Amino acid sequence: MPSAMKIGLTYDLREDYLAEGYGEEETAEFDRPDTIDAIEEALHHWGFATERIGTIRSLTQRLARGDRWDLVFNIAEGLRGFAREAQVPALLDAYGIPYTFSDPMVLALTLHKGMTKRVVRDLGIPTADFAIVEDAGDLETIGIPFPLFAKPVAEGTGKGVTPASKILSRGELVAVCTSLLRRYGQPVLVETFLPGRELTVGIVGTGSHARTIGVLEIVLKESSEPDVYSYVNKERCEELVEYRLVRDSMAAEVERLALAVWRGLGCRDAGRIDFRADSLGIPTFMEVNPLPGLHPHHSDLPILCTQTGMSYHELIRLIMESALSRLGKAGLPPRVRAPKGESPATVFEAVSF
Repeated sequence: MPSAMKIGLTYDLREDYLAEGYGEEETAEFDRPDTIDAIEEALHHWGFATERIGTIRSLTQRLARGDRWDLVFNIAEGLRGFAREAQVPALLDAYGIPYTFSDPMVLALTLHKGMTKRVVRDLGIPTADFAIVEDAGDLETIGIPFPLFAKPVAEGTGKGVTPASKILSRGELVAVCTSLLRRYGQPVLVETFLPGRELTVGIVGTGSHARTIGVLEIVLKESSEPDVYSYVNKERCEELVEYRLVRDSMAAEVERLALAVWRGLGCRDAGRIDFRADSLGIPTFMEVNPLPGLHPHHSDLPILCTQTGMSYHELIRLIMESALSRLGKAGLPPRVRAPKGESPATVFEAVSF
């Protein structure tokens, strides 16, 4: 049996950034220590050796002094710029070190919601009319009928989304966009407000091997902020949000659309794609998350897995199996190179047990 693969872990811990003086909302996308604990425990369960690396700064220092890993399990969100999620993968690419989840091109594209919607629209997927507001002058050119919805173009975890994000008039449009431009220092996505059901689709795998796990409906409770899956609703999801596993005709349609988006964008290993129904009940693409939250009990993808009967260990196994399949194409490290004729899955079994 080959010795265990050495898996590095890259991540951003919220508590570290809070200690440096960053705010609660600024750090909303970063991880809690128990998320890293859970990922590491799952990797150990499957027979992998792990080594915690942490942030891109730590990764840079470790690479410079010669440290290497067979593969990096990357969930680092990054701090600055439209390509912040792409920074760790780009650095690992430069050193020829494989990693989980999508490549730098996909991560940079999908963080910018406007660019993503242009590509998804070109794929023929239903997408709400939208405009990108880069400065106050752009507001004069918006001719999309009200109601509208506005949010920062490159944030996650509901940052910048409040009940005020649903816009009913020209005055509200100017006020909300001006505030978002000032607060977040980035363009604002303005799109047709979608009033219908909100669904998120979990996906594992890559390319033709990708498959859906299931569909969750996001149902806001009476005590929640109304109409929008906001920052507050996401932060306090245990008390403000109900997650319902759905298997109806709309769920089947969004699964079909989600796979088309996933494959069309070139996403890898695991993630989520969000839809919301328009005024006619047509499921409409909202955004894709190719670097999903992995807290076992707080993040949407593990919540979905739990409701379908898939364990957290199994989710991590599927992510690793997908990533290892790329090693089979590019050449596995010598310690786990597949014998002639064996599949990447066979190699995974050898490494894991």
